[in-house]
Amino acid sequence: MSMFAEHARVRAAQRRMDAARAAVAVPASSLLARGEQHPFTILGVAAGAGFVMGRMNVHPLRIPGLSGLLGGLMAEATALAASFIAQSAEPDA
Repeated sequence: MSMFAEHARVRAAQRRMDAARAAVAVPASSLLARGEQHPFTILGVAAGAGFVMGRMNVHPLRIPGLSGLLGGLMAEATALAASFIAQSAEPDA
């Protein structure tokens, strides 16, 4: 395979990736905004899903792709908690 053909394949893959990222950006940002507006709803859904998975004896890491999702969610939850603590610790001006 020539270098030019490989370069064309890489460029085409990058264009597909950019298009997919743009298509996912709007729904993902609206979902994150909704989660910030209603944090207890998100917490309730997560607790309900955890309860159902526990009752069905489903280990979350056995579901394909869920371990990566949980890792990302833990990072997001940690950042959200740190932000909440920082905002609540600020003196009101």
